[in-house]
Amino acid sequence: MSKRAMITGITGQDGSYLAELLLGEGYEVTGIIRRLSHPNLNRIEHLLDRIRLHPADLLDGLSLIRAIEENEPDELYNLAAMSFVPASWDQPLLTGEFNAQGVTRVLDAVRRVNPKIKLYQASSSEMFGKVREVPQTELTPFYPRSPYGVSKVFGHYITVNYRESYGLFACSGILFNHESPRRGLEFVTRKVSDGVARIKLGIEQKLYLGNLEAHRDWGFAGDYVRAMWLMLQQPTADDYVVATGESHSVRDLVEVAFGHAGLDWKAHVEVDPRFLRPAEVDHLIGNAAKARQSLGWAPSVDFAGLVGMMVDSDIERLSGIKPPKPR
Repeated sequence: MSKRAMITGITGQDGSYLAELLLGEGYEVTGIIRRLSHPNLNRIEHLLDRIRLHPADLLDGLSLIRAIEENEPDELYNLAAMSFVPASWDQPLLTGEFNAQGVTRVLDAVRRVNPKIKLYQASSSEMFGKVREVPQTELTPFYPRSPYGVSKVFGHYITVNYRESYGLFACSGILFNHESPRRGLEFVTRKVSDGVARIKLGIEQKLYLGNLEAHRDWGFAGDYVRAMWLMLQQPTADDYVVATGESHSVRDLVEVAFGHAGLDWKAHVEVDPRFLRPAEVDHLIGNAAKARQSLGWAPSVDFAGLVGMMVDSDIERLSGIKPPKPR
């Protein structure tokens, strides 16, 4: 019989890539979606004839219990979250409900319905925040610098707690920034690739950004979902950092993206104080040695390849839009 997997957050970037991977591995895939008047299914539209969608919500524990009872998954990937870091300052309570208590509801639903289900929890490099060491490993102390990071720390430790208290096979993947053409436009990588495409096509002339000196460890989301899957194929549950081990600044990102399109970034990019965070995370870079050794995982797309992929995709997407008429 085919394995069954359930994915919360299936309509997001990671959920769509993970669904593709699991289908390729022969799984039956159920995606959990919130009941909305107009759900955004753009990222999984090409999969709708191959997956099942089930309405449930991380804010409603009973709906999660019912979803697990009806679909009987062997593996559950909890990717649903309030995931845009700047928005967490505007909505700190809601961020906590999804990213902290929502994780607890998922864990408790698994414990109550079928504690043999293997569970993956999406932790985040934002938990490291004001970093205590460079690079960061599974043993680096957390110092989150946003409500998002704080909520993710709770989600991470409650996963560890349920594993140790109830014997659940529950893993946390401490994923560093992972991007793709499916990334939301509000994230800086996609904001840059979309901005480059608009400037290249004559639709816009300027791109406004925040801190150009912030450093991140950026990888390709398609690589990172494979690490999620590999964690649940191991004989014992554990937590893993997933990262490229290379750090690049937002300035590097801008230079590579504009250069890929044959443009001079200095003629188009301006810093706007509105996009600066109240408390910045300056230098995130992960050490994924444990994942490489234990999971046999390694990234396949480098930084330049990732940025070029995203710029090309946005140019193709926007090429049908006519530039504004000169005033």
